[in-house]
Amino acid sequence: MSNVNVFQQQASAGTASESPLHFSLQRSPLPSSSQDAGVIMSERPFLTHLVLRGSPEVLSAGVRKIIGVELPGVPCSLNVDGQKSIQWLAPDEWLAILPPGSEFTVEKDLREELGDASYAIVNVSGGQTVLELSGPNAREVLMKSTSCDLHPRVFPEGRGVSTVFAKTGVIIRRPDSERWELVIRRSFADYLYRWLLNAGAEYGITTRAE
Repeated sequence: MSNVNVFQQQASAGTASESPLHFSLQRSPLPSSSQDAGVIMSERPFLTHLVLRGSPEVLSAGVRKIIGVELPGVPCSLNVDGQKSIQWLAPDEWLAILPPGSEFTVEKDLREELGDASYAIVNVSGGQTVLELSGPNAREVLMKSTSCDLHPRVFPEGRGVSTVFAKTGVIIRRPDSERWELVIRRSFADYLYRWLLNAGAEYGITTRAE
């Protein structure tokens, strides 16, 4: 911990912040809300995104203590507890998505807990955002855009994978039976937002403010 500088990157109170989809929402008017919409899309902006690297033996106890969520040990699995989630990305890599504004405190506390063990923590909060899709036709919209098998038998609740979606890389997650999540890069946010509006038009797509 003594050899690492951890920076508080949160803007001071009162400073205006723009989510990755701020420009898109200004440029592309939102569809009118509809009670019978087949797809409901919303951005979950400003969440904490931390990439954790290291062996499970090193990380598990510290992550459980500081974050309060078990480190997934099964490939492509996702553990969710309220607003907190941790997803398996690779044998020594996980993505933790936590409530907004917690990145500095969580990283500092994790580093203090893990001490001089071999690990890495990278704050990627500013470079990613989460798009949430729900509604009776959400899976159909996703199926139009990726070759990943999204059948419930193959992609049950608690699963998440990195894959190609609409010609770019995303993480598709299924936190529960009602919702799907896309973890996307900031630079592709506008492109994917407009892609999904087009893909969902036949089902009736609307948006919901978070």
